[in-house]
Formats: sequence, structure tokens, C-alpha cells
Amino acid sequence: MRARPTLPNHSTDLLPRDGLRFAVTHVFAPMLGFVVLLLAMRWSSGDQWLADRLYAMQGGQWALRDAFVTQTLVHRFGRYVGIALWIGVLVAWLVARRRARWAPLRAPLTYLAVAVALSVLCVAWVKSWSNMDCPWDLTRYGGLRPFVGLWDVRPVGLERGACFPAGHAGGGYAWLSLYFFLGAVRPRWRWAGLAAGIVLGLVFGIAQQLRGAHFASHDIASAGICWAVAIATWQLFRPSLVRSRWMAAGIDSRETKA
Repeated sequence: MRARPTLPNHSTDLLPRDGLRFAVTHVFAPMLGFVVLLLAMRWSSGDQWLADRLYAMQGGQWALRDAFVTQTLVHRFGRYVGIALWIGVLVAWLVARRRARWAPLRAPLTYLAVAVALSVLCVAWVKSWSNMDCPWDLTRYGGLRPFVGLWDVRPVGLERGACFPAGHAGGGYAWLSLYFFLGAVRPRWRWAGLAAGIVLGLVFGIAQQLRGAHFASHDIASAGICWAVAIATWQLFRPSLVRSRWMAAGIDSRETKA
């Protein structure tokens, strides 16, 4: 009977036997952190405090709203980059479907493509009914609308808002799922994957705040949604990801013997 290949110790870092520990460190603690941050921003008027300073820094206007760096480079081109990255994942999955050597990557690539797409869609779905305005729409910042909170009753006749959570930042934070993808493919790189998602989300989010398109809490909400989707999707794909690790170990074992 052929012995089952042994996985390297670091390969099981995201497959802990202690389910409670994983739930605390990856689910409850991060989600509680997002909730606390959102409540703190609400109770302290942190959104307005930060937006006031960004608005004043630009001379009492959103001077960077149509600037090349914020509008063209980060907002428009950044959206194309996100789409191109997702298409790249899809192409890699198609190649993995045809090449036996890439077989261990099939499940992880499927996970990554699904998690990123679902993250973007979930942010867009919440944005479709949350009915909140962008800072540049508000009278406080040169717009025509009063501020209406997420749970406040919107005045009759006031046009719908479509700015919460932050869609563009969500396109960056969707790549937080790289943490779980790399956890299945190259576990030692998973923190780099997490950092990449955070940096991309921050760059997109800060650029939009500078334009007056979003408050900071809009970005925090997007990050929370994307992390929740990444975890839920990982749990759904976990059995196939475990099999992919054993498959990779088997291939490595055969190549070593050869």
C-alpha cells in the first residue's frame, strides 16, 4: 500500500485542528474590530472630523476630485487593474484545468476567483440599498443635501444616495482573499497576500476620500464585508483546498523520488 505523502508542517497553518482558535483569530476578533471601528467613527463623528480636514486642506473644495492621480490613475485605471487581475486568475484557472502539473492550483484558483467576485458583488449589493450620500453631495462640503445617517429616516423627496460602503475600496479589499489563497498554495507567503489586499484597499480608499467620494467609515465597512466573504468562501472551499495540498505533496514526492 502506497504511503500517503506528508505535508510540510507550515502547510497546515490555515487548517488548524483547533477550530475555536481559528474562529477567534480569523472571525470573531477581526469582525469585532470592524464593528468597534464603525461605532467609534459614528459616536465620535470621526468621519466628519477627517473629511473636514481633507476639505480644508484643499482650500474649502474637493480640488482633487478630478485630478489626474486620484481620478484617472487610481480611480479609473485602478478599476481596470482590478478587472485585469481577476481575468488573470481566470486564465490561470483555465490553464490549470488543462495541465496536470498545475492540478493542485485548480481549487485555490477557483476559490480566489469566486471570493474576489463575491466580495465586489456583496459590497455593490449593500451599496444599492444603504441609501447614503457621498461627502461631496453634502451641504457641509459644498453640496446640496443634508447629512442622513445609515439608520436615519431619509426626508421625502431627497434623491437616493449610493455611497456606502465604498465600492472602489471594496475592489481593493476583495484581494484580502489572497491570504487564504496563498495559505493553500504557499503558506509562508500568506501574510504578504494579506498585506497586498490591505495596501490596495487603502490606496483606493484614501484616493476616494481625497476626492470627497467617501467617508473613512465607508472604507472600513467595505473591508469588513470583503474579509467576511473571504472567510465564508474559504470555509466553503476548505475540503477541496485540503485535497489540493495533498495532491501537491504527492506530485512533489514523486518528483523527488524521480
